[in-house]
Amino acid sequence: MHQQIQNPKVWFITGAARGIGLSLARQALAQGDAVAATSRTLTSLHRAFGDGSDRLLTLEVDLADEASVQAAIDRTIATLGRMDRVVNNAGYGQQGTIEALTDAELRRNFDVNVFAPLHVLRHALPHLRSQRSGHVFNVASIVGFQGGYAGWGSYVATKFALAGLTETLAAELAELGIRATVVYPGPVRTGFLSKDTLMVAERAIADYTAAQASLDLHIDGLDGKQAGDPDKVATLILQAASVAEPPVHLFAGRIANALAEQKMQAVRQDLDAWRGASDATDFTD
Repeated sequence: MHQQIQNPKVWFITGAARGIGLSLARQALAQGDAVAATSRTLTSLHRAFGDGSDRLLTLEVDLADEASVQAAIDRTIATLGRMDRVVNNAGYGQQGTIEALTDAELRRNFDVNVFAPLHVLRHALPHLRSQRSGHVFNVASIVGFQGGYAGWGSYVATKFALAGLTETLAAELAELGIRATVVYPGPVRTGFLSKDTLMVAERAIADYTAAQASLDLHIDGLDGKQAGDPDKVATLILQAASVAEPPVHLFAGRIANALAEQKMQAVRQDLDAWRGASDATDFTD
């Protein structure tokens, strides 16, 4: 049995007006913790939480604007006194083939999915470091571990980046008593695939039929039918936050687990097939 850590915590959760972020904020509040919940608009947060409570701080934040992020974190510390759990959850999907995506489309996706979490970390970590405690959760996606999906290269690349920086973060923060976990959900039943949140490249190239088929499948076949339950993914994150030795890699859902196994098996096959030629590239003296 995992050793449990008890006592109220303060959570800072981005993208808390819907999906996993909303479920996590509600469950953290229900267990007696305090939450600073961010979204692009206060209206969406008030709609999600109603009147709230004295343990809930709602913050309108432009995550791509570092000054906006810093102001939100400063206000969290001033209002709630500390910060224990930092959850980079906000993000959006960008569909389009690598050839078709514009520089602007790619950069906007990276601004929100990668550079915004880095803004949060840059201003949250000094507080965690001074406490010598805390836990960072970066919510990636299974496509940040297994990225072989035609037409999703931008989104895949942002989530691989988030996963990689979490691994480094875990190594850097270990001596300070701070944990870092990357969360890899499979398909979760949120608004992720809705027309409001999924961005589709302005340009489509007809030759890339697999990419178009994947887009059609996700919009027409999967939206609203995903296997993952956001409430249960949130419960999993709470579990990981409550143990003395949390994982660096946290997969969520049967699909995520199966795809992770497939990826590891594929890498093992390539590694074994090319081991001799690979070993031979070293100096022999």
